[in-house]
Amino acid sequence: MTNKDILRSVIMQQKNLLQHTEETIKRELLDEILKWFGDNRILILTGLRRSGKSTLLKQIMQHKSRYCYANFEDERFIDFRAQDFEQLNEVLIETYGNPAIYFFDEIQNIKNFETFVRRLQDQGKKIVITGSNASLLSKELGTRLTGRYKAFEVYPFSFSEYLKFRKAEPDKTWFYDTGKKVKLVKFFENFITDGGMPEYLKNKDIEYIKTVYENIIYKDIITRYAIRRERLVRELVNIFITNITAQFTYNSLKKTLGLANAITVKEYTTYLGNSYLFFELQKLELSVKKQLIAPKKIYVADTAFSHILSASFLENKGRVLENIVFIELKRKNKEVYYYADKNECDFMVKSGKKVTEALQVCYNLDETNKKREMAGLLEAMEKFNLKEGLILTQEQNDEIKIKGRKIKIVPVFKWLLENR
Repeated sequence: MTNKDILRSVIMQQKNLLQHTEETIKRELLDEILKWFGDNRILILTGLRRSGKSTLLKQIMQHKSRYCYANFEDERFIDFRAQDFEQLNEVLIETYGNPAIYFFDEIQNIKNFETFVRRLQDQGKKIVITGSNASLLSKELGTRLTGRYKAFEVYPFSFSEYLKFRKAEPDKTWFYDTGKKVKLVKFFENFITDGGMPEYLKNKDIEYIKTVYENIIYKDIITRYAIRRERLVRELVNIFITNITAQFTYNSLKKTLGLANAITVKEYTTYLGNSYLFFELQKLELSVKKQLIAPKKIYVADTAFSHILSASFLENKGRVLENIVFIELKRKNKEVYYYADKNECDFMVKSGKKVTEALQVCYNLDETNKKREMAGLLEAMEKFNLKEGLILTQEQNDEIKIKGRKIKIVPVFKWLLENR
């Protein structure tokens, strides 16, 4: 049991730290989250470690009153147990008055926290919590709080947020002014390698990204899931980080890793997904069974990881662009797949049962790849009766009409900014 005096000390220090917040970039997700404060459900912010969840939490606080706050990442909570929550609540009331809103940072560190959260909700309190693991939704909250929460996934900075961080906020005239466009292209080239991890962008310390990566692998995966074969996890991560956007099957990875069965590979890949470090993309199939056995594609949460940790980063410019497009589609909560039959198309977006968008990504569309890229996009468009398709490139801007269909060729940076 945690001593009440220790709890008082921790909560008071954390409260004092809230008063010394530095200027931050307003997250695009903020306004959407604020809309849900009239709803009685618990609000959950999940996402990659160090992607800005805590900062977003503090930005929400700036718009609210009568709240309290506890950050469970503090090492002084190491002996904290579920039975200590009532003591903590007493301390929070002593420190903040009678709070109507409870902000809990990284609360998934405390086993069985959801029982306390539910009790607070039953008392009419508004609760906002953060967590760095997707299983926070499927396991801890999914069983006891079904239908009682609204979840938001927090990603590293978008390109638009990155520009704000760099003190550049272009409008649409930048696309047509040569000098401004050159500047915008340069910003995007930097974004490709810098990524959007907020703290890393402040000082560009490579060791910071390596430390975040190590914490994810060790704390969020190896320790959390009590994995004994650490070497296998690291080998799998190395395969993924050097082969972003590539297709894979659990069986092929099983052979590469020298395992007897593919179940372990599937489990480890799921854990990596739960940590938000990597994402699997499924093939678009009408049959669920076919979809399950079809090859997947793999994407990393932020290009800073692949830039710093992968020796092949500079060789894969097209793949890096594709990764950026995928993360943006995820950021917008799109239901996305890849298409493959005679030819391939990078992304198909579904809304309900209907396919609504087809997107192809390549670094530069030229005579060596134009036929292949167009064939994959057109086949997908014809299959799902789409009148318009999109090819996203580094800088090209054009429009092609072929077989009664329209294909727009747009720079990725323009697509990212126009779709805010």
